[in-house]
Amino acid sequence: MFTTLKNAFKIKEIRNKLFFTFLMLIVVRVGCQLPVPGVNRHFFADWFAAQTGDTFSFFNAFTGGSFENMSLFALNITPYITSSIIIQLMTIAIPKLEEMQKDGEDGRKKLASITRYVTVALALIESTAMAVGFGRQGLMEDFNALNVITVITALTAGSAFLMWIGERITEKGVGNGISIVLTINIISRMPNDLAGLYNQFVKGRAVAVSVLAALVILAIIVGMVVMVIVLNDATRKIPVQYAKKMQGRKLVGGQSSFIPLKVNTAGVIPIIFAQSIMQLPVVICQFAGYNGNGFWAHVLRALNSSYWCNPKELVYSIGLVIYIALVICFAYFYTSITFNPLEVANNMKKQGGFIPGIRPGKPTSEYLTRILNYLIFIGACGLTVVCVIPYFFNGVFGASVSFGGTSLIIIVSVLIETMKQIESQMLVRNYKGFLND
Repeated sequence: MFTTLKNAFKIKEIRNKLFFTFLMLIVVRVGCQLPVPGVNRHFFADWFAAQTGDTFSFFNAFTGGSFENMSLFALNITPYITSSIIIQLMTIAIPKLEEMQKDGEDGRKKLASITRYVTVALALIESTAMAVGFGRQGLMEDFNALNVITVITALTAGSAFLMWIGERITEKGVGNGISIVLTINIISRMPNDLAGLYNQFVKGRAVAVSVLAALVILAIIVGMVVMVIVLNDATRKIPVQYAKKMQGRKLVGGQSSFIPLKVNTAGVIPIIFAQSIMQLPVVICQFAGYNGNGFWAHVLRALNSSYWCNPKELVYSIGLVIYIALVICFAYFYTSITFNPLEVANNMKKQGGFIPGIRPGKPTSEYLTRILNYLIFIGACGLTVVCVIPYFFNGVFGASVSFGGTSLIIIVSVLIETMKQIESQMLVRNYKGFLND
């Protein structure tokens, strides 16, 4: 990684792209500190601190602390992420969107445009709900129509502006704009989390205990990062052989290739889906001020990850079992809508390709499905392990941090993909130089 960056800074074009990306990220971080006009920030900070679940902590980590500060970027790029997932899922249900997805560059531009409109609509809905819901509780210094409109406009504009910044980073920077904005938000919260771990387990203890605690914390973090890297890069290569055919008087073809099937085929999406479903009832009840009575109080606690893995209340860990089952189910579901073995098998057959030892057509599709199901299960188990580790240490030792398994997967994945983008740009430039010479 460091060698790649060192070589990238030697190339003026890529150096300018890195500098542009850096400037855009500074704008993002500055915007996360600017308050929304007419808002009582102390009220929201106190309300946020009073929440017992980690739902809003997870959301706050994604927004880089701007949600807790109720800044202009309080919604951040979460409406865009939600919009992208919705559009991706809708391409399966709506044939017109599916045609756009397969229609090359023009189709992708149309889908991107639709995604922007849906993003603004979602940001408008979320900002309205926050302005009206929290405004009545004391969020605004004066709860009136003008202040409500001001807050709605500021939050919606902030989310749209961040979407614009992400697209500019993709276009004029190093690429992966939206992902880089999300990553820098998560990274910005890590110093506070590390300081919290230091104060909780290291500070004020005997030297031997402090050193041991620091080594254990470091080993856990490094081990999780290594596990995420392995999970992100693990690939099963399916060999493909292309038959020779006559073109004019020449015999061409006969090339060998492979189909790369990633072990973690669905990425971090299954975790986001599972957490959203688990936390939705908790969020609704917290907004409504309902803590549950009798049986429902226990149900809400089981859905709240703050109660999982607690030795004194193990019964609530049944929620963790449900969460693991949801992650595995969504891993299969999301992969099924993003990778179609039958379509791949048909395309191979049209191009004269086949998997050695497997007949073209339906047998190839069944073979790919069998391999894919095996890989999905391994990837889902890996995702589960990475995500359960923070819950375990939170429940047993009370070590609450915002950079849990989901955050680490996002950070590592984006960093690896960004490095690959930079390397490919360097490679293209070298090819251009070779051709020009």
